[in-house]
Amino acid sequence: MDSPGPAIEAEHLSKFYGQVLGLNDLSLTVSMGEVRGLLGQNGSGKSTLLKSLLGLIHPSSGWVRVLGVDVQKAPMEVRRLVGYVPESPRLYEFLTATEYLDFIADVRGLGYEEKKERITRLIESLDLEGKQGETITGYSQGMKQKVAIMGAILHHPKILLMDEPLNGLDPKSARVVKELIHSLAQDGVTTVFSTHVLEIAEAICDRLTILQSGRVLAEGTAQELREKAGLSNSGLEDVFLKLTGTKGVEDIVEALRR
Repeated sequence: MDSPGPAIEAEHLSKFYGQVLGLNDLSLTVSMGEVRGLLGQNGSGKSTLLKSLLGLIHPSSGWVRVLGVDVQKAPMEVRRLVGYVPESPRLYEFLTATEYLDFIADVRGLGYEEKKERITRLIESLDLEGKQGETITGYSQGMKQKVAIMGAILHHPKILLMDEPLNGLDPKSARVVKELIHSLAQDGVTTVFSTHVLEIAEAICDRLTILQSGRVLAEGTAQELREKAGLSNSGLEDVFLKLTGTKGVEDIVEALRR
């Protein structure tokens, strides 16, 4: 029996914003059921890459396939297969959380009983009980983030793309989302998410991709990255700083004190 192909394939992606290069000949392969973390400083290309995988951004060159589907040729088919959490979710804030999720479920084609059961379970799991009938405009940033995550996983996507998904979440909700990603992976769901919290990346990712200036700087498991940096017993933060050529925190603090 043939093994399944990659969940995500991106080859030679480049993206220009005027004269600014957002992605620079970037290639990426993510296996089925894998949890892949994207690490990088602001402007390294993480958000541009995620949007390119979904077809929200058209690369200047290169191609992307998601579950074998060409994103450029069939973007709507890809979006049916994918759940997406943007870095700054834009929700219909005049709706309540229940109304918003009901709307998303209808767009995704879920039946009445199915959507009712899933919405109830998600609201309970992410601690929105008692708040689901209030309009989203009054929610905190963390509560809005929860609603965005619920909307992304409501239709049981095969691929989950998440841009800084834990932003604004309280520790308990962040733990629930981390456990959820693990659970989905066991069901064969592939997750790619960007984060600046290195401990989270190490805790829940199978492999890590470090981006710099729109290119893949390094890739591998956390331990492989340690060995690549020659820091086999160090924390991931030190590894990241060395691989990206960033000054150590102590150097920066000392410079600021002058």
